[in-house]
Amino acid sequence: MSTTLQPKTPAPEARQDIAEDFARVTVGTRFDDIDEASRDRAKQSIMDTLGVMIAASSLTPKVRAITDLTLEMGGREEASILGFGGKVPALNAAFVNGAMAHCLDFDDHAPEGHHPSSSIVPATFALAERRGTLSGKEMIAATAIGHDMFLRIRRNVTWKQDWHLTTIVGVFSAAVAAARVMGLNHAQTVSAIGIAGNQASGTMELAYGTGSELRGMYAGFVSKQATLAALMAERDIVGPGSMLEGPAGFFQTYLDGIYDRDGMLAGLGQDFTGHAVQFKAWPSCGLTHSYIHATARLMAERNLMPNDIEKIVVHVGDFQERLCTPIEDRRAPKVPVDAKFSIPYCVAVAAFRGTVGLADFTEEALTNPEVLAVAEKITAEPDPSGNWAARLPFGRITVTTNDGQTFEQIGDNVPGESEAPMDWTYIEQKFREAVSFSINPVPADRVDRAVALIRDLENAEDATEIMRLLT
Repeated sequence: MSTTLQPKTPAPEARQDIAEDFARVTVGTRFDDIDEASRDRAKQSIMDTLGVMIAASSLTPKVRAITDLTLEMGGREEASILGFGGKVPALNAAFVNGAMAHCLDFDDHAPEGHHPSSSIVPATFALAERRGTLSGKEMIAATAIGHDMFLRIRRNVTWKQDWHLTTIVGVFSAAVAAARVMGLNHAQTVSAIGIAGNQASGTMELAYGTGSELRGMYAGFVSKQATLAALMAERDIVGPGSMLEGPAGFFQTYLDGIYDRDGMLAGLGQDFTGHAVQFKAWPSCGLTHSYIHATARLMAERNLMPNDIEKIVVHVGDFQERLCTPIEDRRAPKVPVDAKFSIPYCVAVAAFRGTVGLADFTEEALTNPEVLAVAEKITAEPDPSGNWAARLPFGRITVTTNDGQTFEQIGDNVPGESEAPMDWTYIEQKFREAVSFSINPVPADRVDRAVALIRDLENAEDATEIMRLLT
C-alpha cells in the first residue's frame, strides 16, 4: 500500500464501478482458477475460524447474552449456532456466530492488519445451511474470493485510523462470498455489494475506548449485514450499482477518495491474494504480537526473571500508543477484551510466563498480582518509526534490570506472520484446543471427522456436514 496515494478523479466519460469487476470474478471464477495456495489458505481459515468461534462460547461470558437474545427471536430453524447448539434463521445464525468469531481476537488477519474470515465464514456457513447443501469446492471458492476482495481493498487504500476497516471492508468481502454461496448472478451480486455498502459502519472507538464488550463482537454485525445483503439481492432488490466509486460511494465517503484503483484491479480474476492471510499465535490484537515475541525472546535469551526487572519501555508508533493509553487502564485492564488490546498487559504476561494464552484473558487472570506487578514497571515512549502505514510494524522494547543492565529487543520474525507462517500442524492443533473449550463438549470422534473433512474439503459433497459434526 502506497502512502502517497492521491484522490482518483473519475474520467469525464461514464466508467463502470469497480463493483462490476468484483461481481464478475465472484460469479465467473471456477474452483480450478484459484491457485492451490489460496485454496489451501481458505481451508485453513475455515478450520481456524470455526475453532475460535466455538472456544468463545465458554471463554467470553457475554456471548451467552447474545445467544439468548438470538434464540428469543425464534424463527425458522435454518442454520446452527456453534458451541451452544440449536438452529435459528440464517440471518441470526450469521449474527451470533459472527459475534463469537472475533471475541477472542484469535481469528486470522491480513498482513496489513484487519480480519477477513471472521466476517466471511459465519455468513457463508449460515447461508450454506439455509440452502441445505453446498459442495466443498464451492465453500473454498467463496472463501477465497472473499479473501481476495478484502485484501485488494485493504492494500490499496490510505487509512486515517478512524473508520474500523474490518467492519467497513469486511461487509463487502463477506457479501461477495455470500453471493457466491447462494449462486447469485452478476446483477444480483452487484446489488449485494450495493446493499452491503448501505450497512457498512463502525469506527475505531471500538479499540480506542475501554470498558466495552462490543469490541470483541463487532464481526456479528458484519456477518449479519452481508447475509442480509445477499438475501435481499436474491429477491432482486436492486442496490446502488455505484456503491464503491460513486460520488457518495464507499471510497469517497469513508476514505476521502484516496485509493489505488489500478492496484485493486491488477490481476483480478487471475492472481488470487488469499494465500497471504495470516494466523495468530496468541489471542490478542495483532499489534501486540511483536511486543509479546520480543519480550519472551529477550527474557529467555538473557535468562531474566520478572523480579530482575526494574522497568520495561515499549517504543510505540501512532496506533500502538493508543494501546497504551491511558497507561493506568492498560496496565490493569478490567475486562478481557481490553486486555487483548493492551500492550502493557500482554508484555507483562509474556515477561511473567514466557508466552500468552487463552487462559490469560479470563476475568480471573486479570487480577493476577504477579502479572500486574510487572505491568506497573512498563511505560510507553513514542517512536514514529513504528507508525502503522502498511504491514503491521515491528515492536521494540528496552528492558532495564535491577543491577543497571539495559537490553533492547525488536520483535521480528513473529510466529504466524509472513516470515514465520503457520502450517497445517499448527492450525489443526489450535483447532482441537479451541474446540475443547466448547460450552457444550464436542465428542472426540466428531472433532476427528471435522478435521478430516476440512483437510479434504475440495472432495466433500456437502460442506455443511462440518456444522452437523460440531454442534
